[in-house]
Amino acid sequence: MFPMFDAVPGALLAPLPASVPLSEDGERVLRVRYLLKAEPSPGLLPRLLQPLAKRDLVPDRFRAAQEGPAMRVEIAVTLPEGMVHLVAGNLRSVVGVARLEVEHGRVSVA
Repeated sequence: MFPMFDAVPGALLAPLPASVPLSEDGERVLRVRYLLKAEPSPGLLPRLLQPLAKRDLVPDRFRAAQEGPAMRVEIAVTLPEGMVHLVAGNLRSVVGVARLEVEHGRVSVA
């Protein structure tokens, strides 16, 4: 089995600075990377964007590449902390997804 990605694993959540950005609901806003391995299929990429679209989220970065018999997809997004696991659950349930890793970045300041 080959490694998922050659990226350095994401940092753990940093200690909260005095000016932690909050969502409209008062939740912390985080930078998150979802790293996926999936079976290639024509409808895979739109199905992966759907969990973000239904929550009015736009990815900061969306990269996909076919490597042999698998697709590797990276979705980076800034979102309220409470949505991290909801989006992960939706991505795991997409047909063809074999593996999902979630990396939390530092608390976003923007």
